[in-house]
Amino acid sequence: MRTSPRTVSDLMTHTAIAVGSSASYKEIVQLLDQWKVSALPVLAGEGRVIGVVSEADLLLKEESRPGGEPEPGSRPVGAAKADAVSAEDLMSSPAITVHADASLGEAARIMARRQVKRLPVVDSGGLLEGIISRGDLLKVFLRSDEDIAAEATEVLSGLSDTAGLEARVADGVVTLRGVLPDRAMVPLVARAVRAIEGVVDIRLGLRQP
Repeated sequence: MRTSPRTVSDLMTHTAIAVGSSASYKEIVQLLDQWKVSALPVLAGEGRVIGVVSEADLLLKEESRPGGEPEPGSRPVGAAKADAVSAEDLMSSPAITVHADASLGEAARIMARRQVKRLPVVDSGGLLEGIISRGDLLKVFLRSDEDIAAEATEVLSGLSDTAGLEARVADGVVTLRGVLPDRAMVPLVARAVRAIEGVVDIRLGLRQP
């Protein structure tokens, strides 16, 4: 049985495409198109991540073209980036990053909170180790129902008073049925099974003896 990936290192892309601070605007656009990604880390020195250039940063140049009214309250930084021709001036800095040992949930929360699609994965010194994307995080939901059910059974076996429980999985939804002597265990059981990567939802059909 394959156990759930628990950290960013389990799902990240280890071979990350990046650019130096002197990379030109056109070079960046070409790399984004070639590798079908939405952003690139910007590196300095031996590979330290100093920023990220995204499609949003690059599109400011197109938005600034004559022919339309500027959006009310446009940020000054937008005007500066619209004139930029290299990664150093285009990038958003400091970079929003995550560590390889971070949980998948932590990576998802950072992406949601900071409204980014990809995160550079860095070591303790800030050196690039890989990239984790929204698509990478969604891969956990590709696990088979059989795989999830096997892990749910294993998880339940590690909890007390759960010998009478059975886990059935359909389309990622886990249904727990059977006898649970202690009702106080219900939240613990539900939380333990919900923590399994690939679980879409939980249904409880528990009863007391």
